[in-house]
Amino acid sequence: MQNSEIPKFVAPFLWSYDIKKLDTQTHRQLIIYNILNFGSKRSTDWLFSVYSNNDIQEVLSTTPESVWSKKSLALWSFIFGVSPVREARFS
Repeated sequence: MQNSEIPKFVAPFLWSYDIKKLDTQTHRQLIIYNILNFGSKRSTDWLFSVYSNNDIQEVLSTTPESVWSKKSLALWSFIFGVSPVREARFS
């Protein structure tokens, strides 16, 4: 995947970050997670044009279940056929 500029319509879903300083390769996990968890149809369309299914599946499977919204997690886990890591309740 080539580095791609993050469009302004994606910025609201990355509100804590300066999108001009985000790199689509280096910050892949952060971008994918935020857009899948909080994004709009337009932002997810952009996401799917920039990242491969493997990239998205990797983020879904490695981001702890506890940080996802339940609805987002249910939708994207179903669509991509992966489950996120579960954190142990007791260590």
